[in-house]
This record gives sequence, structure tokens and C-alpha cells, in this order.
Amino acid sequence: MGAVASLDGELCAVVLAAGEGTRLRPLTQRLPKALCPVGNVSLLDRALARLAGLGLAGPQQVAVNACYLGDQVVEQVGTRAHLSVEQGTPLGTAGGVGNLRDWIAGRGVLVGNADAYLADPASPPGPDIAALLHDWDGESVRLLGQPAPDPTAPGTFDGHLFTGFSLLPWRLVRELPPTFGDLVRAVWRPAEAAGQLTVVPYPGTFYDTGTPADYLTANLHAAGDDSLVDPTATVTGHCHHSVIGAGATVRGTVTRCVLWPGATVHADEHLHDVIRVGDDLTVPAS
Repeated sequence: MGAVASLDGELCAVVLAAGEGTRLRPLTQRLPKALCPVGNVSLLDRALARLAGLGLAGPQQVAVNACYLGDQVVEQVGTRAHLSVEQGTPLGTAGGVGNLRDWIAGRGVLVGNADAYLADPASPPGPDIAALLHDWDGESVRLLGQPAPDPTAPGTFDGHLFTGFSLLPWRLVRELPPTFGDLVRAVWRPAEAAGQLTVVPYPGTFYDTGTPADYLTANLHAAGDDSLVDPTATVTGHCHHSVIGAGATVRGTVTRCVLWPGATVHADEHLHDVIRVGDDLTVPAS
């Protein structure tokens, strides 16, 4: 909280929620990836809660972009943030920020991927990434990261994998056009080459939730050692280390599964390592 306050209001945040989530199909044919639930809370709501934990909230301080199934994102956000609806196809991470230049208006920007699942048992959401903001000079680029298994692998930054949040100065944001582009090529790599990029380690758990396997793993992490069952769910069968959404019904057996709100598992079903949507869609995590 103090790290944000020390910038005297010169910081805003953007949550990127416009993407199609093609690797999560067919789940994302029904919901945009940002609205997929993890631990019975949408990824987008998790991102907004993390920003609120840093003291960043409301349409003056937080913006969310939307495109794919954008009406659902707009409805979910409501008046909690400024909305930037991209027409046609998503503008990418750089274009999405560039499209918000007039709203950003001279401020530094904390950019978060809506699909990033972060959890640190030592700190609540918000304070867990506060080190990214601490003593920032307002000129350099910062990335939140974790040590990579192979520090020399392509896609790493100073031996780290990106974990969903970056901090960008206005001097670079003002150059971003509202056209398709990604932050890796437009901002991060040039800043790295200029010696103006720093990776801040994230000590907790991170999943990008981009595949059914990672999406299931993030849900099971959110559930802890037991099942996480919404109070409105009906369970007359058996649940083993699963996440059961609001209004879901379990008459059979589920093990290491995610049931979306309203999903049904029939008495003769024994599900393992899958995501169930409604009573007609079952997506294996493998």
C-alpha cells in the first residue's frame, strides 16, 4: 500500500482480459478466459482484488480491456473499472495498453494478465506483489518473475519466467500505438537490451492457466488439501480434492475435478482430472 501511495497518484493499472484463450477451448467457447473460475472466483475478479490490495481500484485507477466475448467481460466489470472494448480482433498486450494511452495520461502503468493465477501463503493478494512497486524510479521497466528451470531458455528474462505482472513507465507507454503488438517485442526486450529492465522475484505459486492442465492445477491449488465446495452446490455423491461451483450437482464421484457453476455429475459417472461444464461438456486436463 505504501509503495503505491509514495507515487502520489502517478500510477494506474491495466488488466488485460481481451484474449481468446484458444488453448483452453472448448471451455473458452462459453466464457472468455478471464472469466473462467479458479477456486470458484473468476480470474478477472482475482486480478481486480489483487490490485485493490495495493490500493488501486475504481475507473480512475484501474482499466480492463475486452474483446473476445467482450460483452461478458463488460458485464462482469460493471463500474468497478474503466472499460476499453476493442473492436474486431484483440490488439495484443502492447496494442491493448496503447489503446488506453489517453486514459493512462502520463502515469506509470502496472499491467496484469487476467489469466495469471498467483498465490503466496505469506502475503495476501496485493501485498504479495508489492515488491514490484517498491522504490520504483518511474523510468525503468520491471517484470514479476520466477527462476526458470533453464535460465538460458528462450522466453526468459535474466534467467526468470514472467509471472503475469509488469510495471511500465509513461515514457514508453506513450510510444505504443493502438495497433496489434505484444509487450515482449515492443517494450520488454528493448528495455532489457538498454539495461533498463529488472526482474523482481515472486516468492509464491504461479500458473498461467493457459491450458486445461494448468487450469486444473491452479484450481486444485486454490482448493488446498481438501475439496472446495460452494455452499449452494448439492453433493450426494463423493468429492475428492475437487472444486465444485455454485449450483452444481454431484451425484456420482469426482476426483481432482473442476465443476463450473450449474454443472451436473450423474450418479453413474466417475470423473477424474477433468473440467465439467453443464451436463454436456467434459474437458480432460491431459
